[in-house]
Amino acid sequence: MKVDLNSDLGEGAGHDDEILSLVSSANIACGFHAGNPASIFNSIRAAKEKGVAVGAHPSLDDRKDFGRTEMQVSAAEVYALVAYQVGAFNALCAAAGVDMNHVKPHGALYNMAVRDRELSDAIAHGVLAVDTRVILFAPAGTELFRAAQELGLQPAAEVFADRNYNSDGSLVSRTKPEALLHDPAEAAERVLRMLKEGQIRAVDGTDISVRAETICLHGDTPGAVEFARTLRARLESEGITIAAPEKS
Repeated sequence: MKVDLNSDLGEGAGHDDEILSLVSSANIACGFHAGNPASIFNSIRAAKEKGVAVGAHPSLDDRKDFGRTEMQVSAAEVYALVAYQVGAFNALCAAAGVDMNHVKPHGALYNMAVRDRELSDAIAHGVLAVDTRVILFAPAGTELFRAAQELGLQPAAEVFADRNYNSDGSLVSRTKPEALLHDPAEAAERVLRMLKEGQIRAVDGTDISVRAETICLHGDTPGAVEFARTLRARLESEGITIAAPEKS
């Protein structure tokens, strides 16, 4: 069994180097919720040195709330936001001698897109305008995943190691105290169940089906390094290979 470990980096959390030693993919902030051209370029080069695949992490234009507040935006605006950020990121990848492997929308943009096919299509078209072979990270069964499949992008089914789920498969809102998991060992066991059984226990006690090809660990959460270290060790102890998804 093989799975990708990804983390959102370039967001100023202060421990990116440690995280890069533990993950196989880095989703790098593109400047609209965090980061700037210099930090993006430095993050790409740091990932290259560690042999970690890199991807763009485009956001709504929202530095004030770190891209985590949902906004009224049109599909045309989302297309432009994504094409702009992914295009700039891809140019910096080329400057660093690195191939952009994937794209993962950030925060509110991601959460809005998984429910809204029009926004998902705008994201997919924005990515396709830059690179037709890039992988798009999205939860299986969502509008974002279907948009990738139907519009010709390669999707990778994403799950979250450090977040709790609602019974409909959505993530528990960060405004709620139960949004985050705080025990790395518990998170590791939940991820193993996702991989082996395709199931996760929602906050209401029901089991929901999931598909896990890439596992997200948020780089800006408390204890992120310990989470990543514990999860990687647990997966490897089960004979699971950690590797970035490969373009088809």
